[in-house]
Amino acid sequence: MRALPRPARMVLPSLKLPELIQEIRGAKTQAQEREVIQKECAHIRAAFREGDAPQRHRQLAKLLYVHMLGYPAHFGQMECLKLIASPRFTDKRVGYLGAMLLLDERQDAHLLITNSIKNDLSQGTQPVQGLALCTLSTMGSAEMCRDLANEVERLLLRPSPYIRKKAVLAAVHMIRKVPELSDIFLPPCTQLLRERHHGILIGTITLITELCERSPAALPHFRQVVPQLVQILRILVMSGYSAEHSVAGISDPFLQVKILRLLRILGRNHEESSEAMNDMLAQVATNTDTSRNAGNAVLYETVLTIVDIPSASGLRVLAVNILGRFLLNSDKNIRYVALTSLLQLVQSDHSAVQRHRPTVVECLKDPDASLSRRALELSLALVNSSNIRSMTQELQGFLESCPADLRADCASGILLAAERFAPTKRWHIDTIMQVLTTAGAHVRDDAVANLTQLIGGAEELHAYSVCQLYNALAADISQQPLVQVAAWCIGEYGDLLLSGSCEEAEPLQVQEEEVLTLLEKVLQSHLSLPATRGYALTALMKLSTRIQGDNNRIRQIVSIYGSCLDIELQQRAVEYNALFRKYDHMRPAILEKMPLVEHGGPQDDEAGEGKEEPWNPNRESQSPTKTPTANLLDLLDLLNGASGDAQPPPALDLTPGGSLLHLLDLPSTTPSLAPIPGLKVFDREGLQINLSFVRPPEIPALLLITATASNTSKSDVTHFVCQAAVPKSFQLQLQIPSGDTVPAQGGPPITQVLRVLNPNKAPLRMRLKLTYNHFGQSVQEIFEVKDFPPDTWQ
Repeated sequence: MRALPRPARMVLPSLKLPELIQEIRGAKTQAQEREVIQKECAHIRAAFREGDAPQRHRQLAKLLYVHMLGYPAHFGQMECLKLIASPRFTDKRVGYLGAMLLLDERQDAHLLITNSIKNDLSQGTQPVQGLALCTLSTMGSAEMCRDLANEVERLLLRPSPYIRKKAVLAAVHMIRKVPELSDIFLPPCTQLLRERHHGILIGTITLITELCERSPAALPHFRQVVPQLVQILRILVMSGYSAEHSVAGISDPFLQVKILRLLRILGRNHEESSEAMNDMLAQVATNTDTSRNAGNAVLYETVLTIVDIPSASGLRVLAVNILGRFLLNSDKNIRYVALTSLLQLVQSDHSAVQRHRPTVVECLKDPDASLSRRALELSLALVNSSNIRSMTQELQGFLESCPADLRADCASGILLAAERFAPTKRWHIDTIMQVLTTAGAHVRDDAVANLTQLIGGAEELHAYSVCQLYNALAADISQQPLVQVAAWCIGEYGDLLLSGSCEEAEPLQVQEEEVLTLLEKVLQSHLSLPATRGYALTALMKLSTRIQGDNNRIRQIVSIYGSCLDIELQQRAVEYNALFRKYDHMRPAILEKMPLVEHGGPQDDEAGEGKEEPWNPNRESQSPTKTPTANLLDLLDLLNGASGDAQPPPALDLTPGGSLLHLLDLPSTTPSLAPIPGLKVFDREGLQINLSFVRPPEIPALLLITATASNTSKSDVTHFVCQAAVPKSFQLQLQIPSGDTVPAQGGPPITQVLRVLNPNKAPLRMRLKLTYNHFGQSVQEIFEVKDFPPDTWQ
């Protein structure tokens, strides 16, 4: 019995591309759009299976439109290969377009079109060769570039400008993918520089730039064409190259920028090439119109070229002045670029940048957060011994009104500048106190220790300091670092406060009860941290030996905290109660004033002469060496001025040679320091990072780490940036590096100093982040360094 034939299904006709676009645009919901696309994709699949060659390119065109809308179209990849192999131009056009959209290096199918591209490059017509070159420039893999490099090299010298332009762009892509192919493209580039065709010329400049950046061997070859490049730039600046490529009255700014960037690469570390371009750079800098953004772009590229080559000093001053004019521009982007560039130049051209200090300070008031932050960084970098007073005044004014996210950076910057360039001790103390009053919650952790040590080492300013701090504490107890310093100072020099010996115009009259009431207020305040209460409790104990009245009130206050929930505060109160009950006869000796901090130079008697002598803060000992006497006192645990989670004031430590050491007849000699071995932390493709260590004898808690980056490979390491992070118990400060380019083949290394403060002498751990460009690729490395030598922290 014969089977009956199956009834034929009704197949809806396939839509044309304009009709499909209209249907999709007419869909009112996403579900309707998906339904239209699914139906049409089914028709396209059926057409591909049936092998309808004349209509294959129309079906693929619709599929490419669906792909651009974000829907899957991977089933059209093999159809692209069939269309590329077709002899018809209409098929090749859609096939190459589909290859550029649907194929990439991650799919093996892209290798199947290599032969088709090779045949089209060798035998095809100009339109077909152009399609093949565009496809190669878009999705050519390293394997394809190696196979087709010779064909592209031959097309670079073809008579047709259309083909040469596209061949140059394909060569640029090949060099980026396979830098070792640079030798093939060196000879044609010199001849292509003589072209008058704009597209070919700008493409050739781009190709030479890629060759120079990725192949150091190409630099000597192209340094010979510097006069030719200078001549092209002179024609652009003086007479104009092509009116159709002018932008806002600037003759072809894109080509000018490309040439300037190439000149910067060729003139770097090469005196002869730099001299050949100096005059032309000066002409560009003086003749370019700054009223248009295109002119500003050319000027900025000129500035970068001037500062990156061995140019004359007058030319560098001209470059800095151009950046200074940028600061007056109304465009925020231009001002930001100028601030960033001046910050990079402040080390090499400090005096030239200093001329624009008033304009930089005005940028602090800009409401834009990124501009004010960059202006703050530049302002801090401009501070020196001659302008410390005026710059600090401006920065303190900015600190009062700056956004919260900038307060910590501003406060830390002012404190560091004051530490380096303070003209007198009194000015230094006033500056730190003002910063603590304005932004005490945002200062560094060592600000309290530094100020207590500074006050302790200035005997002639004890009375002045305690009076100023008492007034500040009476006005505001919310700034915890300020409260801690004030409590310490009142405890140490409370007798000077009560005696009214402050040398102010209006002597301060303070009663004992007022001081005790203020300290009790600090203890009871909900704003006070446990460390702050520890300072206040110790200050009360110190005052028990400095006031003339009865100590019953102090005893009562101390006894209350014997049952405090905070363990550190409770232990401190119990020990102080024991002093009152069992060791009252030892209390005056134990709670006497701490000895002065000793330093190498003679003491300056500022008050006696009625004037303030210049003072160098580096003469002060930042962290006195801990002596056997200090260890003995630690055993008694009676002189801890702060809780366990805060650093005790360094002024409380005893230094070698102190009076107590002589009483105990303990040795005070300091052993000689052995050199600390270095450490290699990074080695990849010729780039090495080595760390060397130095611990200054006068600051045992400070470790100076010098990171040295060297390069033994054949390619320069450019845009090198090293960032570091340490645990919260450490303090890290990164100095400005000596450069951002590590020359190839063992050239001069670049160095960067890292200052690490380790008050707790904890084992050092550090995380490093390196970002740089090497062999034409951007590299980022993040790693942790743990195996520091024990001498760096013990």
